[in-house]
Amino acid sequence: MRAQRPKEVYVFPTDAFASSVLEGLGSEPKRLESRYFYDDRGDALFREITGLPEYYLTACEREILSCQPEAMLADYEAGTPLDVVELGAGDGTKSRHLLEAAMRKGFDLRYVPIDISAAALDHLSDHMRARLPGLEVAPSRGDYLTSLHELHEKSSRPELLLFLGSNIGNYPDDEALALLASLAREMADEDMMLVGFDLRKDPWTIHRAYNDSAGLTREFNLNLLERINRELGGDFDLDAFDHYEPYDPVAGVASSFLVSLAQQTVAIDSLDREFEFEPFELIHTEISRKYSPGEIDHLAGQSGLSIVRTLHDRREYFADVLMRKQLPNP
Repeated sequence: MRAQRPKEVYVFPTDAFASSVLEGLGSEPKRLESRYFYDDRGDALFREITGLPEYYLTACEREILSCQPEAMLADYEAGTPLDVVELGAGDGTKSRHLLEAAMRKGFDLRYVPIDISAAALDHLSDHMRARLPGLEVAPSRGDYLTSLHELHEKSSRPELLLFLGSNIGNYPDDEALALLASLAREMADEDMMLVGFDLRKDPWTIHRAYNDSAGLTREFNLNLLERINRELGGDFDLDAFDHYEPYDPVAGVASSFLVSLAQQTVAIDSLDREFEFEPFELIHTEISRKYSPGEIDHLAGQSGLSIVRTLHDRREYFADVLMRKQLPNP
């Protein structure tokens, strides 16, 4: 039986972007939610970032998924029904290797990508159908838990959940714990979940990943202000802001900020509001948490999950951790 829907699931209203911007820019310190990076332009920029030599995360996880897919499927009986459900699917270039392996093993396979970006889902669905003819692709647009619960109301097929790309690292520790605990409660006993974790390493390697020489990460962050201009009638002057991303190796957190370069007032028509910025005032946009093995063990255990196996790339920069729901003691 599937678990009941977690009480903390929040269904965002249709004006969620405007509400989020109003709340975030009205806060002290100012902030904007990283989920809104991903409009059409943001999706395209992020795909470029993942190909940069400094941005090791995508290459490391692609290596794991292309070289060790059988280890991720070993606990499922070949030839049986299986839903591969990807949370925050992006372009699917990494998960394709796992899907190919599952098709070779003869699983009755269905791929369910979940994302808030319609453009990303359209791109992904076209890519998967072209590369894997015969694969059933059933995209779902929305937040993770709501989409997952809706899927469970329609199907009881065994699942392999994919939460890749170190997306878990974009949540503060308490929110990461709450999210994984909610996902665990949604899982059936036979389900598994593969979670990608960026590992602690040389701080300069991490710093360069978010401060690339091509300036794409800067452009990616500034695009969030351009999105406010375009969709909400803002008048942000992008030349009056810059991108800043420090890494704190003690906390294991890289943080993204937009920096106001001057005293300025920004109007946003759809909000009927103006926002004042001091010189060098910051807007916080994202965190990217890096984990030690012990921190991963603690997070899994506190979330009601048991680690089945951990898979690394050859440099051990990254880990894909296969987990299942903790079962009660007999």
